[in-house]
Amino acid sequence: MRPVAVVLRPLGLGDLLTGVPAIRAVRAAVPGHRLVLATTTALEPLARLIDAVDEVLPARELEPLDWAGSRPELAVDLHGKGPASHVVVADLRPDRLLTFDSPGYPGPTWYPDEHEVRRWCRLVSEGLGVAADPDALDIAVPAVAPPVRGATVIHPGAAFPGRRWPPDRFAAVASHLAGAGHDVRITGGPAEVELARSVAEQAGLGESAVLAGRTTSMGLAAVVAAARLVVCGDTGVAHLATAYRRPSVVLFGPVSPALWGPPPRPQHIVLWHGDGTGDPWGADLDPALEKITVTEVLDALDRLLEVASPGGSPREG
Repeated sequence: MRPVAVVLRPLGLGDLLTGVPAIRAVRAAVPGHRLVLATTTALEPLARLIDAVDEVLPARELEPLDWAGSRPELAVDLHGKGPASHVVVADLRPDRLLTFDSPGYPGPTWYPDEHEVRRWCRLVSEGLGVAADPDALDIAVPAVAPPVRGATVIHPGAAFPGRRWPPDRFAAVASHLAGAGHDVRITGGPAEVELARSVAEQAGLGESAVLAGRTTSMGLAAVVAAARLVVCGDTGVAHLATAYRRPSVVLFGPVSPALWGPPPRPQHIVLWHGDGTGDPWGADLDPALEKITVTEVLDALDRLLEVASPGGSPREG
């Protein structure tokens, strides 16, 4: 029977995707192990697109794992910096436990100003003695047909109001792009249907342009993987654009792109006017995000369209 490695990452879509390089590094450290990724049920289909993962275990944030398998040889906490998440993997009684340093749990030091991708890569690299490539962010394309190919994706939603650029500005960008001949589609989750419809209506687009609420997580991933361009805030769709190397303009507000931004590639442009002191869970539009103008976004899109090669196409799964 193969030894088991359990990796804990039950967070949001962006969290899952920023953890992919570290998950791959764990695989490189224990190539003969069965690698089990503990993540949320909602993200299970997307987690299966990570080539390093053998099995997905449904998990809830900071709750004990429903683990009935054999005792893991290795357990890795890719969730957080302290005992609240460390204990979740420690309770599996693994032969080896990898966590950041906190009371009762020795390990590498947590640095609050470190980029999210590099943070977890360093944990694995220092803890398991293996190289970790922060640019290894790609995931496989879902084996589902997207409802549209070559669309310019506008994703106006975000988890919290502080990270949502005003809908009328998204609409102005969408209207300009549609007028320039782009097949503009407005994406979002079930809770963002009205927001997407509002943006489409203000942009003069028909109901067919609204994909919000009409795609599964796999369908959304397929749309982004086949997109011409992506315009969005600091949210999971931005990380999908990174995973599929699609040209994207990402609008940052309360959080610095130095912590969560895409890697330095020509096909990803970040706009930000902040100082990193905003509230990412804020109930009001962040002042730094509000400073970003429609003209800036359109200029960034023009620069993207001038790039002859956007860095390759996503690989098929």
